[in-house]
Amino acid sequence: MRVATFGRAVGLSLMSLLLQAPNVMGQDTGTDPAPAAAQPPPNPLRGDDGWVDLSGFLDKKYGFLPIGTLITEPSVGLGFAGGLAFIDAPFSQGRPDITFVGAMGTENGSKGVFAADMRHWLDRRLETRVAAIFASVNLDFYGIGEDPVLADNPLRYNLEPIGGLVEARYRLGSSSFWAGVGYAYAQTLVAFDSPAGTPGLPDVSRTSKVGGLVPSLTLDSRDNFFTPTRGSYLETTVGIFSQTLGGDDDFQRLSVLAMAYTPLGGALFLGLRGQATTSSGDTPFYLRPYIYQRGVPAMRYLGEEMAQGEAELRWQFWRRLSAVAFGGAGAAWVDVEGIVSPKTVGAGGAGFRYELARKYGIHMGVDVAFGPDGPAYYIQWGSAWVRP
Repeated sequence: MRVATFGRAVGLSLMSLLLQAPNVMGQDTGTDPAPAAAQPPPNPLRGDDGWVDLSGFLDKKYGFLPIGTLITEPSVGLGFAGGLAFIDAPFSQGRPDITFVGAMGTENGSKGVFAADMRHWLDRRLETRVAAIFASVNLDFYGIGEDPVLADNPLRYNLEPIGGLVEARYRLGSSSFWAGVGYAYAQTLVAFDSPAGTPGLPDVSRTSKVGGLVPSLTLDSRDNFFTPTRGSYLETTVGIFSQTLGGDDDFQRLSVLAMAYTPLGGALFLGLRGQATTSSGDTPFYLRPYIYQRGVPAMRYLGEEMAQGEAELRWQFWRRLSAVAFGGAGAAWVDVEGIVSPKTVGAGGAGFRYELARKYGIHMGVDVAFGPDGPAYYIQWGSAWVRP
């Protein structure tokens, strides 16, 4: 029971006692008055409208919160990911400190374990993030840029990365800008099913090491990071990897991500996302930019450079229920002596959402996307473009 609710109950009980005092003192019934019926505590799984709502549960939860979701990514097949989130403060105090540990597995044999920690310091102006991962992921290689040989005959391969990231971000004054820098390191075992000399096989060693600094500048004016309805998110990151920092090669990656959200009036909300990424010549093939959208298999459309855009319209048509429609397109390409060979793809679809925690703007639902390989299904917790 909340303190405020308890206080109101005590106050009402005292008032009732004072109003009844003259009658009680003026007569002797010989029996004690019947106790007032106890009020049941509020249900933390119900909202004020009687619908299922987890806001009260999130407000009160301490210790750990179990989290689980289905994996429906076409590139790895159906699977499950789950873990525990340890929260040391209620969500009502702002962005909480969270430690998460979890694991995943899919039907094509991909699996992994991971851990992450997000913590705040200096009156919440400094944010630190630490993450570690070990995984074994089975994928198909369709070439970098347009490759007619591999387009219909991809090469099967396995990635086994072990590594992590340490990052710190600091808020600039009272603005919505955050400046940050991180260090990333990973050692990855790369194994192709095809023998050496196979056409299209990338030039990569059995064990690949990368290490580098990742400075960033972020503008974040969203009203919340789960399911935003207004505001913008703009992030520029530069990855500077070198042998000096622990890797095998020197290479760079530059990425710009922009998202904007606006209400259109009534119960309509529009979201727009655009991203562009470029990489230098010695970037390992598995770190090349790739198109990532609903309906497009992850890491299938690789290139030295990539650009993509997507739009989503959400209509909250009745109480907590919403319908969404989305669509987008992207291109990944290689520039060889001025000759560009782009690989393009488009996808779109529809879905539904249920407003699971109104206080925090958390909507959950399912999307069905149609891309080059037919329909794909996605379980969504918050926005499809969630960025903490």
